[in-house]
Amino acid sequence: MVAIHKDSHYSSFHRFLFLSDSGLRCMAGVSVFPRRVKLTRGFGLTRQRTRKGALSVITAALELKPPPYSLDALEPHMSRETLEYHWGKHHRSYVEKLNKQIEETELDNMPLEDIILTAYNKGDMLPYFNNAALAWNHQFFWESMKPGGGGKPSGELLRLLERDFGSFETFVQVFKATAATQFASGWAWLVYKANKLQVENAVHPCPSEEDKKLVVVKSPDALNPLVWDYSPLLTIDVWEHAYYLDFENRRPDYISTFLEKLVSWEVVSTRLEAAQAKAIEREKEEEEERKRREEMKRRGEEEEEEEEEEEEEEEEYVQIRKMATTDDSDKD
Repeated sequence: MVAIHKDSHYSSFHRFLFLSDSGLRCMAGVSVFPRRVKLTRGFGLTRQRTRKGALSVITAALELKPPPYSLDALEPHMSRETLEYHWGKHHRSYVEKLNKQIEETELDNMPLEDIILTAYNKGDMLPYFNNAALAWNHQFFWESMKPGGGGKPSGELLRLLERDFGSFETFVQVFKATAATQFASGWAWLVYKANKLQVENAVHPCPSEEDKKLVVVKSPDALNPLVWDYSPLLTIDVWEHAYYLDFENRRPDYISTFLEKLVSWEVVSTRLEAAQAKAIEREKEEEEERKRREEMKRRGEEEEEEEEEEEEEEEEYVQIRKMATTDDSDKD
């Protein structure tokens, strides 16, 4: 339920802080989106090719996509006002800033995930990392929810949650605690950890965890599990602007509502299937690479043996020639 009290002087003041000019225009029924921003449905950010200037330079701008539901579809658990502000202002700003940062660079045609990994730069983050990661995180967050969500998952997802956490209820407790204890701004994630960390200089959140299992992690600011080589399945945004209009400073209530009323377990299950398929494909590629290296090593050893044999034969030939030359000299 929307928890803010419109008659409260305290709440009204904070509503003023949170509502930008764009938000006020939304409430008045005026579109907050400039005509130059093309909106399309679906997951992630897509590209729109445009021409610039007299030279007709081709650029591929990332486009902002709306949530896969109307902005009032999550009420009363997440208000239209929150989505207009959070998605319509914050998310849009990340996309627009990123487009400006990568325009006419080698990143201009990269998928967003590749931009994130490039910008992460093995922990020495480049200037455009925050906008790239936050643009991705927010779209992933919108896709993690649905009207009439919550409840309990089923199938393979439930089986792994029970296997890796002991029970679904224990997972819920762990996820709530992780999200609630993320200091200041950040995110809590359920991820599929398929492979050991291979990213140099990165902070490994669960170094002792086994592979091929579900784990819960948290990340500060814009950071996300892609940089740890994990497959994200579910996230909750715990930046204050994600919940303050509806819950003020009651983050635990927001987290509980998210899990009980908003999570789309069907989407999480689909992501798990994709993560497992990706892990299997990677294992095949790694096995093929291992065999290729072993074959190269074997061939190298064989070539080295052949070279040694040739050197021994050449040495024998040289010795024979010396002996023959010595015999000829003795006869003379």
